[in-house]
Parts: sequence; structure tokens; C-alpha cells
Amino acid sequence: MNTSTAEIVREYGPFSGADSVHGVTYDGHSVWFASGDKLNAFDPATGKTLHSIDVAAHAGTAFDGQHLFQIAEDRIQKIDPRSGQVLATIPAPGGGGDSGLAWAEGLLWVGNYRGRKIHQIDPENGAILRTIQSNRFVTGVTWVDGDLWHATSEGDESDLRRVDPRTGEVLERIDMPHGIHVSGLESNGGDQFFCGGGKSGKVRTVRRPR
Repeated sequence: MNTSTAEIVREYGPFSGADSVHGVTYDGHSVWFASGDKLNAFDPATGKTLHSIDVAAHAGTAFDGQHLFQIAEDRIQKIDPRSGQVLATIPAPGGGGDSGLAWAEGLLWVGNYRGRKIHQIDPENGAILRTIQSNRFVTGVTWVDGDLWHATSEGDESDLRRVDPRTGEVLERIDMPHGIHVSGLESNGGDQFFCGGGKSGKVRTVRRPR
């Protein structure tokens, strides 16, 4: 297994009106993050807040190319990012213990925080299709270049890890600095990850090793 120390490239925030950062996603232009009662979008080039949607937003956030998906307590909402309208709702597999959220190949991947699991689910009805196990609390999930990555947290230690999506075997690990928590994970589709900073109210970018 390859291990490395995280290279934090940039920090955004704290953001006005957002005490903490939960889920994080990227639509190719804007970074979106959940802050409890809002979904917020900012420009990653400038850090400027662009707009927000008043919607329950308690944990993971994902984007399928057209819609946002947002964990709200024990459910996952499908949201039109232009109007802010909730178009559909499905049950979340962790029943309120859900954390990260990612979209890949027509399916949702959902972290279960204390269960130390990641579930692959059907976005139409929430049916669990596959489950993989972690050995740490899961706090974020993303896909990039065909690889599944997830964030973990335990005590004052957090890391980002690339895992086998079939077995959960850890293939690569990036250790965050002591005391920096990750509460949401998303790739920019290239060489960086956007990492939610929990109660710090920040979003950080971390370089993805080549």
C-alpha cells in the first residue's frame, strides 16, 4: 500500500452563514457544500460564494451531471440546482447514520459513518446493491479515473484512501495533518480533491498523488 502525507493546496472559507461544512461536490464549475440548512456554491478559482439553496443538507452531497443529491437526516433528496426544487426522495441506507455521497456510473455510493461501511445503492429506490467495509469511520466518498476513494476520521486523525470497490482493500492512503478533519470528499476530476473541513467551516483542496 502506498502512503503519503497530504499536500494541502488551498483553503476556502469560513463562509458567511455557514458554521460547518458537511458534504462536498463539484459540478465542473462550482463547488457545492452542505451546511445544515443550505446547499452553497462557490467558485473554486476565486473562492467567491455564488449562490445557495435553502434545503436540508446534513451530510454527503453528489452531482450526477444534471442534479444534486443531498443527504438530509435519514433520506436522500434529488434537487434541481437551478430552481432548488426537491424532485424526488429515497431512503438513505444508514437510516440517519449516513455520511459521504458520490455518483458513479448511474449509481450512488453512500458512506455509513459509525457503521464503517460504504453502500452502493439504486438512485431510483434506495435499494442496497453492494456493501464494502472499512476499519475507520467513513466521512466522505468520491470516484476519480475509475477509482473509489473515501475519507476517514477517528480521534484527531483523518485520511483519504483509495480502495478496491469490490473488497474494500486499502490500496493507497493520504494522511491529513493531525487535527484536520475531513467531512466530505470530492474530486475535481483531475489532480485535486475538495475536502470538507467540518466545524472549521472551511473547504480544503488536497493534491492527488500521481
